[in-house]
Amino acid sequence: MKDRAYYEANPWDRSEDQSFLRIYDTETDEVTTAAEYDTLIEAPNWTQDGRALIFNRHGRMARLELATGEEREIETGFADNCNNDHVLSPDGKFLAVSHGTREDGRSRVYVLPIGGGIPRLVTPLGPSYLHGWSPDGKTLAYCAERGGEFDVYTVPAEGGVETRLTESEGLNDGPEYAPDGSIWFNSVRSGLMQVWKMNADGSSQTQMTFHGDRNSWFPHVSPDGRKVLYLSYRSGDVKPGEHVPHKWVDLCLMNTDGSGFSILRTLFGGQGTVNVNSWAPNSRRFAFVEYRIRGIGTL
Repeated sequence: MKDRAYYEANPWDRSEDQSFLRIYDTETDEVTTAAEYDTLIEAPNWTQDGRALIFNRHGRMARLELATGEEREIETGFADNCNNDHVLSPDGKFLAVSHGTREDGRSRVYVLPIGGGIPRLVTPLGPSYLHGWSPDGKTLAYCAERGGEFDVYTVPAEGGVETRLTESEGLNDGPEYAPDGSIWFNSVRSGLMQVWKMNADGSSQTQMTFHGDRNSWFPHVSPDGRKVLYLSYRSGDVKPGEHVPHKWVDLCLMNTDGSGFSILRTLFGGQGTVNVNSWAPNSRRFAFVEYRIRGIGTL
Protein backbone atom coordinates (compact mmCIF):
# COMPACT_ATOMS: atom_id res chain seq x y z
CA MET A 1 0.00 0.00 0.00
CA LYS A 2 1.28 3.46 -0.91
CA ASP A 3 1.77 5.61 2.16
CA ARG A 4 3.06 9.12 2.88
CA ALA A 5 6.68 7.99 2.79
CA TYR A 6 6.13 6.53 -0.68
CA TYR A 7 4.75 9.80 -2.09
CA GLU A 8 7.46 11.84 -0.41
CA ALA A 9 9.99 9.69 -2.27
CA ASN A 10 7.95 9.48 -5.49
CA PRO A 11 6.23 12.86 -5.99
CA TRP A 12 5.65 12.23 -9.70
CA ASP A 13 3.33 9.28 -9.08
CA ARG A 14 -0.01 11.00 -9.70
CA SER A 15 -2.16 7.88 -10.17
CA GLU A 16 -4.13 8.62 -7.00
CA ASP A 17 -4.48 12.39 -7.44
CA GLN A 18 -7.83 14.07 -6.85
CA SER A 19 -8.22 17.52 -8.42
CA PHE A 20 -10.22 20.55 -7.33
CA LEU A 21 -10.73 23.21 -9.98
CA ARG A 22 -11.05 26.48 -8.05
CA ILE A 23 -11.68 30.14 -8.86
CA TYR A 24 -10.16 32.99 -6.86
CA ASP A 25 -11.76 36.46 -6.76
CA THR A 26 -9.04 39.06 -6.14
CA GLU A 27 -11.54 41.73 -5.04
CA THR A 28 -13.29 39.67 -2.37
CA ASP A 29 -10.64 36.98 -1.66
CA GLU A 30 -13.44 34.46 -2.13
CA VAL A 31 -12.58 31.00 -3.44
CA THR A 32 -15.23 28.91 -5.18
CA THR A 33 -15.04 25.40 -6.60
CA ALA A 34 -15.95 25.05 -10.27
CA ALA A 35 -15.59 21.25 -10.35
CA GLU A 36 -14.06 18.28 -8.55
CA TYR A 37 -12.38 15.31 -10.22
CA ASP A 38 -11.36 11.91 -8.91
CA THR A 39 -8.36 12.00 -11.23
CA LEU A 40 -5.59 14.34 -12.37
CA ILE A 41 -6.42 17.50 -14.31
CA GLU A 42 -4.00 20.39 -14.86
CA ALA A 43 -3.44 23.97 -15.93
CA PRO A 44 -6.74 25.75 -16.67
CA ASN A 45 -6.97 28.39 -19.39
CA TRP A 46 -9.89 30.84 -19.19
CA THR A 47 -11.55 31.41 -22.58
CA GLN A 48 -11.65 34.96 -23.95
CA ASP A 49 -15.45 35.07 -23.80
CA GLY A 50 -15.31 34.29 -20.07
CA ARG A 51 -17.61 31.31 -20.40
CA ALA A 52 -15.35 28.29 -19.99
CA LEU A 53 -12.16 26.79 -18.64
CA ILE A 54 -9.94 24.53 -20.76
CA PHE A 55 -7.52 22.05 -19.17
CA ASN A 56 -5.62 18.84 -19.88
CA ARG A 57 -6.56 15.41 -18.55
CA HIS A 58 -5.05 12.02 -19.42
CA GLY A 59 -3.29 13.45 -22.47
CA ARG A 60 -6.42 15.05 -23.89
CA MET A 61 -7.97 18.52 -23.63
CA ALA A 62 -11.33 19.25 -22.00
CA ARG A 63 -13.64 22.27 -21.83
CA LEU A 64 -15.86 23.07 -18.81
CA GLU A 65 -18.77 25.49 -19.30
CA LEU A 66 -18.92 27.58 -16.14
CA ALA A 67 -22.61 28.49 -16.34
CA THR A 68 -23.93 24.96 -16.75
CA GLY A 69 -21.12 22.69 -15.54
CA GLU A 70 -21.30 20.87 -18.88
CA GLU A 71 -18.01 19.33 -19.91
CA ARG A 72 -16.77 17.89 -23.18
CA GLU A 73 -13.52 16.64 -24.64
CA ILE A 74 -11.87 18.78 -27.31
CA GLU A 75 -10.94 16.64 -30.29
CA THR A 76 -7.17 16.79 -30.79
CA GLY A 77 -6.74 13.94 -33.27
CA PHE A 78 -3.40 12.19 -32.97
CA ALA A 79 -2.32 14.53 -30.13
CA ASP A 80 -3.24 12.23 -27.28
CA ASN A 81 -0.30 13.03 -25.01
CA CYS A 82 -0.95 16.71 -24.32
CA ASN A 83 0.77 18.06 -21.22
CA ASN A 84 0.05 21.09 -19.03
CA ASP A 85 1.64 23.65 -21.38
CA HIS A 86 -1.18 24.96 -23.57
CA VAL A 87 -2.52 28.43 -24.45
CA LEU A 88 -5.35 30.11 -26.35
CA SER A 89 -4.93 32.55 -29.23
CA PRO A 90 -5.72 36.22 -28.48
CA ASP A 91 -8.79 36.11 -30.73
CA GLY A 92 -10.07 32.98 -28.98
CA LYS A 93 -10.24 30.98 -32.20
CA PHE A 94 -7.33 28.59 -31.68
CA LEU A 95 -5.82 26.32 -29.05
CA ALA A 96 -2.09 25.59 -29.00
CA VAL A 97 -0.93 22.47 -27.17
CA SER A 98 2.32 20.76 -26.22
CA HIS A 99 2.10 17.08 -27.18
CA GLY A 100 4.63 14.32 -26.55
CA THR A 101 5.06 12.55 -29.87
CA ARG A 102 5.07 8.78 -30.28
CA GLU A 103 8.33 8.83 -32.19
CA ASP A 104 10.55 10.01 -29.32
CA GLY A 105 8.18 11.10 -26.52
CA ARG A 106 9.44 14.68 -26.77
CA SER A 107 7.00 17.54 -26.39
CA ARG A 108 6.33 19.65 -29.48
CA VAL A 109 3.95 22.54 -30.10
CA TYR A 110 0.84 22.21 -32.26
CA VAL A 111 -2.09 24.53 -33.12
CA LEU A 112 -5.71 23.50 -33.75
CA PRO A 113 -9.15 25.19 -33.82
CA ILE A 114 -10.57 25.98 -30.39
CA GLY A 115 -13.51 23.66 -31.05
CA GLY A 116 -11.22 20.78 -31.99
CA GLY A 117 -9.58 19.47 -35.12
CA ILE A 118 -6.36 18.10 -36.57
CA PRO A 119 -3.29 19.70 -34.94
CA ARG A 120 -0.75 21.54 -37.08
CA LEU A 121 2.92 21.16 -36.09
CA VAL A 122 4.69 24.43 -35.26
CA THR A 123 7.97 23.33 -33.63
CA PRO A 124 9.65 20.38 -35.40
CA LEU A 125 12.36 20.30 -32.73
CA GLY A 126 11.73 18.93 -29.25
CA PRO A 127 11.35 19.14 -26.41
CA SER A 128 9.35 22.36 -26.66
CA TYR A 129 6.93 23.48 -23.94
CA LEU A 130 4.49 26.23 -24.90
CA HIS A 131 3.58 29.09 -22.58
CA GLY A 132 2.73 32.26 -24.50
CA TRP A 133 0.92 33.66 -27.55
CA SER A 134 1.73 37.26 -28.52
CA PRO A 135 -1.06 39.87 -28.31
CA ASP A 136 -0.98 40.37 -32.08
CA GLY A 137 -1.40 36.63 -32.63
CA LYS A 138 1.75 36.30 -34.71
CA THR A 139 4.25 34.62 -32.35
CA LEU A 140 4.46 31.79 -29.84
CA ALA A 141 6.85 31.74 -26.86
CA TYR A 142 8.05 28.51 -25.28
CA CYS A 143 10.72 26.85 -23.19
CA ALA A 144 12.90 24.42 -25.15
CA GLU A 145 15.91 22.23 -24.55
CA ARG A 146 18.53 22.56 -27.25
CA GLY A 147 22.00 21.13 -26.77
CA GLY A 148 21.42 20.40 -23.09
CA GLU A 149 20.28 23.93 -22.15
CA PHE A 150 16.71 25.02 -21.41
CA ASP A 151 16.00 28.51 -22.72
CA VAL A 152 13.22 30.78 -23.92
CA TYR A 153 12.46 30.68 -27.65
CA THR A 154 9.91 32.26 -29.96
CA VAL A 155 8.61 31.11 -33.35
CA PRO A 156 6.03 32.45 -35.82
CA ALA A 157 2.60 30.99 -35.01
CA GLU A 158 2.38 29.81 -38.61
CA GLY A 159 5.70 27.99 -38.21
CA GLY A 160 9.22 28.89 -39.26
CA VAL A 161 12.65 29.48 -37.78
CA GLU A 162 12.81 29.67 -33.99
CA THR A 163 14.65 32.47 -32.17
CA ARG A 164 16.53 31.95 -28.91
CA LEU A 165 15.97 34.81 -26.44
CA THR A 166 17.86 33.72 -23.29
CA GLU A 167 21.40 32.40 -22.95
CA SER A 168 22.09 32.49 -19.21
CA GLU A 169 23.29 29.27 -17.61
CA GLY A 170 20.59 27.20 -15.98
CA LEU A 171 16.86 26.89 -16.52
CA ASN A 172 14.87 29.68 -18.19
CA ASP A 173 11.21 28.71 -18.38
CA GLY A 174 7.57 29.79 -18.43
CA PRO A 175 7.72 32.59 -21.06
CA GLU A 176 4.41 34.42 -21.37
CA TYR A 177 3.41 37.60 -23.11
CA ALA A 178 1.96 40.57 -21.24
CA PRO A 179 -0.65 42.76 -22.94
CA ASP A 180 2.08 45.32 -23.76
CA GLY A 181 4.01 42.68 -25.74
CA SER A 182 6.78 42.11 -23.19
CA ILE A 183 7.65 38.56 -22.15
CA TRP A 184 7.62 37.44 -18.51
CA PHE A 185 9.46 34.27 -17.51
CA ASN A 186 11.25 32.57 -14.63
CA SER A 187 14.99 31.93 -14.37
CA VAL A 188 17.45 30.37 -11.91
CA ARG A 189 20.33 32.63 -12.99
CA SER A 190 20.36 34.45 -9.63
CA GLY A 191 20.54 31.25 -7.56
CA LEU A 192 16.88 30.77 -6.69
CA MET A 193 14.10 30.67 -9.26
CA GLN A 194 12.89 34.25 -9.73
CA VAL A 195 10.46 36.11 -11.98
CA TRP A 196 11.98 38.11 -14.85
CA LYS A 197 10.72 40.09 -17.82
CA MET A 198 12.19 41.21 -21.14
CA ASN A 199 11.28 42.87 -24.39
CA ALA A 200 9.81 40.70 -27.13
CA ASP A 201 13.19 40.56 -28.88
CA GLY A 202 14.97 39.34 -25.73
CA SER A 203 16.54 42.68 -24.80
CA SER A 204 16.40 44.37 -21.37
CA GLN A 205 16.13 41.17 -19.30
CA THR A 206 15.12 42.46 -15.86
CA GLN A 207 14.69 40.63 -12.57
CA MET A 208 11.27 41.37 -11.00
CA THR A 209 11.29 39.31 -7.79
CA PHE A 210 14.08 39.11 -5.21
CA HIS A 211 12.81 36.48 -2.80
CA GLY A 212 15.46 34.93 -0.56
CA ASP A 213 13.18 32.21 0.80
CA ARG A 214 11.17 30.97 -2.16
CA ASN A 215 11.42 29.73 -5.75
CA SER A 216 8.95 31.52 -8.01
CA TRP A 217 7.43 30.05 -11.16
CA PHE A 218 5.07 30.81 -14.03
CA PRO A 219 4.29 34.54 -13.95
CA HIS A 220 0.90 35.38 -15.47
CA VAL A 221 0.11 39.03 -16.22
CA SER A 222 -3.56 39.97 -15.94
CA PRO A 223 -5.38 41.04 -19.13
CA ASP A 224 -5.45 44.66 -17.93
CA GLY A 225 -1.67 44.58 -17.52
CA ARG A 226 -1.74 45.61 -13.86
CA LYS A 227 -1.12 42.44 -11.81
CA VAL A 228 1.13 39.38 -11.94
CA LEU A 229 0.07 36.03 -10.50
CA TYR A 230 2.74 33.41 -9.88
CA LEU A 231 3.39 30.19 -7.98
CA SER A 232 6.12 29.84 -5.36
CA TYR A 233 7.72 26.96 -3.52
CA ARG A 234 9.51 27.38 -0.19
CA SER A 235 13.23 27.32 -0.97
CA GLY A 236 13.97 24.37 1.33
CA ASP A 237 11.26 22.20 -0.21
CA VAL A 238 12.61 21.96 -3.76
CA LYS A 239 15.73 22.59 -5.77
CA PRO A 240 15.56 25.91 -7.67
CA GLY A 241 14.98 24.19 -11.01
CA GLU A 242 12.22 21.86 -9.78
CA HIS A 243 8.48 22.36 -10.08
CA VAL A 244 7.24 19.07 -8.70
CA PRO A 245 3.71 18.12 -7.59
CA HIS A 246 2.57 17.18 -4.09
CA LYS A 247 4.05 20.22 -2.34
CA TRP A 248 2.68 23.04 -0.22
CA VAL A 249 2.94 26.12 -2.42
CA ASP A 250 1.83 29.75 -2.37
CA LEU A 251 -0.17 31.63 -4.96
CA CYS A 252 1.43 35.08 -5.04
CA LEU A 253 0.33 38.39 -6.51
CA MET A 254 2.23 41.59 -7.23
CA ASN A 255 1.91 44.68 -9.37
CA THR A 256 3.69 44.69 -12.72
CA ASP A 257 6.25 47.15 -11.37
CA GLY A 258 7.25 44.58 -8.71
CA SER A 259 5.49 46.32 -5.82
CA GLY A 260 2.58 45.15 -3.69
CA PHE A 261 3.66 41.55 -3.09
CA SER A 262 1.12 39.38 -1.26
CA ILE A 263 0.42 35.69 -0.69
CA LEU A 264 -3.16 34.97 -1.71
CA ARG A 265 -3.43 31.31 -0.79
CA THR A 266 -1.33 28.42 0.47
CA LEU A 267 -2.37 25.08 -1.00
CA PHE A 268 -1.28 21.53 -1.75
CA GLY A 269 -0.24 21.47 -5.39
CA GLY A 270 2.64 22.63 -7.55
CA GLN A 271 2.94 21.10 -11.01
CA GLY A 272 -0.44 21.58 -12.71
CA THR A 273 -1.77 24.28 -10.39
CA VAL A 274 -1.17 27.37 -12.58
CA ASN A 275 1.35 26.36 -15.26
CA VAL A 276 -0.37 28.56 -17.84
CA ASN A 277 -2.32 31.82 -17.82
CA SER A 278 -5.67 31.29 -16.11
CA TRP A 279 -6.89 34.89 -15.67
CA ALA A 280 -10.50 35.70 -16.48
CA PRO A 281 -10.94 38.37 -19.18
CA ASN A 282 -12.07 40.93 -16.56
CA SER A 283 -8.73 40.61 -14.66
CA ARG A 284 -10.64 40.06 -11.43
CA ARG A 285 -10.66 36.27 -11.14
CA PHE A 286 -8.29 33.44 -12.01
CA ALA A 287 -8.57 29.65 -11.98
CA PHE A 288 -6.21 27.16 -10.36
CA VAL A 289 -6.07 23.49 -9.39
CA GLU A 290 -5.61 22.18 -5.87
CA TYR A 291 -4.83 18.52 -5.20
CA ARG A 292 -5.30 15.72 -2.71
CA ILE A 293 -3.92 12.17 -2.74
CA ARG A 294 -6.66 9.57 -2.49
CA GLY A 295 -6.58 7.89 0.90
CA ILE A 296 -3.89 10.22 2.25
CA GLY A 297 -4.92 13.81 1.62
CA THR A 298 -1.83 16.01 1.86
CA LEU A 299 1.77 15.38 2.85
